[in-house]
Amino acid sequence: MSIEKERVDVLLVQQGLFQSREQAKRAVMAGQILGHNEERLDKAGEKIPVTTELHFKGEQLKYVSRGGLKLEKALNDFDITVKNKTVLDIGSSTGGFTDVSLQSGANLVYALDVGTNQLAWKLRNDDRVKVMENTNFRYSKLADFKFGQPEFATIDVSFISLGLILPALANIITMGGNVVALIKPQFEAGRENVGKNGIIKDSAVHKQVLQKVTQMMINDGFSIKHLTYSPIKGGQGNIEFLAILERAQEAKLFDDFNIDNLLTTTYGQLNHKEGINE
Repeated sequence: MSIEKERVDVLLVQQGLFQSREQAKRAVMAGQILGHNEERLDKAGEKIPVTTELHFKGEQLKYVSRGGLKLEKALNDFDITVKNKTVLDIGSSTGGFTDVSLQSGANLVYALDVGTNQLAWKLRNDDRVKVMENTNFRYSKLADFKFGQPEFATIDVSFISLGLILPALANIITMGGNVVALIKPQFEAGRENVGKNGIIKDSAVHKQVLQKVTQMMINDGFSIKHLTYSPIKGGQGNIEFLAILERAQEAKLFDDFNIDNLLTTTYGQLNHKEGINE
């Protein structure tokens, strides 16, 4: 499968580092932008993998990837904690969520991913991290987690619906365990509802996805405690959402949230132009 690529200046805007490509170009020309392995990028038009995490030269990243800011928001904004817990990071990739969990006091983290050789070296060599590479979580069982049953889980997966992840997780996480799940509309909406370059800008599609996914979560045995927006956009500049869940015998909706209000707040915070069909 070929790796999708995009221009450096376009990615900088999509990842929320700049408001315009012109601003992004100036920063690239000034040598201020770094990519994979701290490599300086000096051509705004160079096409690089869309998964590349871009950042400013000299910027001290708190976590091994900017994706960690998503879990940080959930832990800071809501009454959940990973302190002294065994955490399962589904779709660990570079390890942003794993890093946040460790820095927030987790005893142990299972870093699980279908891919290989992605986890940051410092995490791979941390005794508190149990690396589970080349693992398709859909087929995982509780017996696979040999260092203790997961009490808290995080989910950040691509090219697959949460509907294929949550049923397996329901049989693995402890009853009452919390989950922070990243909802990526582009992988939940159906191909016919995804716009040009894989981007969703239509507020009606966002609403439809949130309605469908929240009902699915309840059906799979997870109460929904909170629903909010991700503080940074995902690949290609897509808006993403964070769901804070709790494994329950009788799943329900805790938070009396209004999806229309959530979308209005989200678009305002992320400078999103809603209602545009690509």
